[in-house]
Amino acid sequence: MSETILTNAQVVLPDEVILGSVLIRDGKIVEIGASTVAGEDMGGDYLMPGFVELHTDALEAHYKPRPRVRWSPGAAIQQHDAQVAASGITTVFDALRVGLDQENDMGRDDMLLLGKAIEDATSGGRLRIDHFIHLRCEVSAPDCLEGFRTLEDHPQVRLASLMDHAPGQRQFQSIDQARIYYQGKLKMSDADFAAFIERRDLESRTYAPPHRAAIAQACRERGISMASHDDATVAHVEEAIAAGIDVAEFPTTMEAARASHEAGLAVLMGAPNVVRGGSHSGNISARSLVDNGVLDILSSDYIPFSLMQAVFALSRSENAISLPRAVRLVSASPADAAGLDDRGEIAAGKRADIVRVEVIDEHPVVRTVWSEGERVI
Repeated sequence: MSETILTNAQVVLPDEVILGSVLIRDGKIVEIGASTVAGEDMGGDYLMPGFVELHTDALEAHYKPRPRVRWSPGAAIQQHDAQVAASGITTVFDALRVGLDQENDMGRDDMLLLGKAIEDATSGGRLRIDHFIHLRCEVSAPDCLEGFRTLEDHPQVRLASLMDHAPGQRQFQSIDQARIYYQGKLKMSDADFAAFIERRDLESRTYAPPHRAAIAQACRERGISMASHDDATVAHVEEAIAAGIDVAEFPTTMEAARASHEAGLAVLMGAPNVVRGGSHSGNISARSLVDNGVLDILSSDYIPFSLMQAVFALSRSENAISLPRAVRLVSASPADAAGLDDRGEIAAGKRADIVRVEVIDEHPVVRTVWSEGERVI
């Protein structure tokens, strides 16, 4: 039996912050008590539940650090694991692309390599925290369903998002927004962009409906949680509800966010949106969803540490929410949405996934991370 006592800490509980101690035994939280208990002194730092990250693209950056460069998949997953753990994340859903367009130089073989690397690193005990797989299904891509079939039975697949990035809808309702994004990112000429728009529109109309239906059915049969992506209208939300969607990722309008929330879907937005003060695509701001009570989950998206930044930003902003409520957006709420009822809060009986955070000149600093009671940072 192993036992650890963390004392003299500001313990962030589901509804309050107390000065107290946390008793950990055999990887579980056993008791939350008075700060006078003898143990490892936290010096008044915060103890928060380990964050649960449902949608991060960060693994790709470690595997493909430069165009046409591929790093060792095993080394990439370990570097990614270290980065997210040091950001206070103790459960991460690594996003793998399913359905690849002509503008991306990664293919299905790359995704299979990364999926195998996640499985091998997990079984080999080389990772600090829990890793699951999130399949990002670009339903308008011709090879989407074929790619999904190659990964649908992977043991760590727990979430699939149904997305369609064809310009003129959802994320890019405005063609001008799409022009700025794609021509800036891919250095397209006007003629190339016009051809790109025409091709992507045709692919969306041809492939998105059957791929969306087939993948949704497969997920329901396998018990894989599902997310919609970039919903913009009530019609999009109704489509998501009919498919059995659990999470509404990155709704682009208040109309879609409110309809999703009222229908019982967990509304997820990006923490970088909170930190930056708005969407990089010109869509609805995450802070406005918080102010209107329709935001349930934050995701780090492309900056792992943005979760920690957003928690403190929201608890200190002009229309501040409480620190426990901000922490729930990155811990209990995403855990619930993913069906992980053993983690997400500091409470007796839960996994001892705990993060020690010191605040220096209003900057949060992750000092220590425990994953299932074991110190990993």
